[in-house]
Amino acid sequence: MLAVYVRVLLEFYRRQARSRGVPEGRTGTLTVIQRFGSALNVNVHFHTIAFDGVFTRSAGVGLEFHSAAPPSDAEVAQVLHTIRRQVRRLLHRRGLEPADEGTGAEDPLAEASGALAGIVGASVQGRVALGPRAGARVRRLGDRLAPPAGSRGPRQAHLEGFDLHANVWVGANDRARLEQVCRYVLRPPLAEDRLRRLGDGRVRVELKGAWRDGTTHLLFEPLELLEKLAALTPRPEINLVLYHGVLAPHARWRPDVVAYQRARSSRATDPNATTTGAGAGAEPASEKPRYWTWAALMRRAFDIDVLRCPHCAGRMRLIATIEDPAVIARILAHLGLSGSRDGPGPAPSAAAPPAAPPAEQHALPHATI
Repeated sequence: MLAVYVRVLLEFYRRQARSRGVPEGRTGTLTVIQRFGSALNVNVHFHTIAFDGVFTRSAGVGLEFHSAAPPSDAEVAQVLHTIRRQVRRLLHRRGLEPADEGTGAEDPLAEASGALAGIVGASVQGRVALGPRAGARVRRLGDRLAPPAGSRGPRQAHLEGFDLHANVWVGANDRARLEQVCRYVLRPPLAEDRLRRLGDGRVRVELKGAWRDGTTHLLFEPLELLEKLAALTPRPEINLVLYHGVLAPHARWRPDVVAYQRARSSRATDPNATTTGAGAGAEPASEKPRYWTWAALMRRAFDIDVLRCPHCAGRMRLIATIEDPAVIARILAHLGLSGSRDGPGPAPSAAAPPAAPPAEQHALPHATI
């Protein structure tokens, strides 16, 4: 289904480019498969970030980007209609249409684990699978209100259970907004500050926004919450972040597309900067690719600073990587950590290392081993 959706989306941009006199345009997308809804239910859907236009390449100009015109409501509706038609064809070929229930292929999840398949099925329906309330609907808290009438908004289409939203746009140089969108599409299903354990042991989950019927919170028994989280856990070896078009892993244009904006900035600063043989749109040969260390990535993504000293809050630096078990045992024995229950201590005959000079004693706590 993702392949069908992406093909329709890429063809829309190519077709729009051809109508504007750009016949050989190519574009790309990044798609994050999200498996959850706001009620901690299984609700598989796609969040896609797409280039708002196409790239072309020519011998004289090199790589060049052509912006697309904003899609109209009618165009969004037409794209959704095409997606729906092709997905229905796919389901028909696989024998998975609703009318063919029970006649298609067996569910691989049910074959691997009937219990997990039951949990996932109940999650899709917003019901409880385990415990004394099995089969009942998830408890909702809030004032019941009449659902408001009106359209779903600009550049949004809905057709027989299919939804397409295309009203989020980020400027070419708005890195802060782009990061905000990326964080949104990669967000986890639940934030810890939305959980509250009540006095009777039940767990109340606050919704990010009130539903149309007035629901503001969900109420779970502990076992019910665990089953919802289990249903949302992806199966092993399933990739939830995928790239298509010019961003696909083996796309020939991918290196130049990724370096495109940096190359343009470099040429604006130094018009005489040398480039590689890929053309004027390629990355300058003297420019190194951007590199993030694991420590920097953990600090940026999880707000965990592994290089901050827990004693003096100073900055630690990597001075050595020690892999020899005998040396590790001697260091742990010297620090008085050999009695840990996580593993046996060093042999009784292991001698402690000599005391470090005063100049090195302060540096020892700042070493990452």
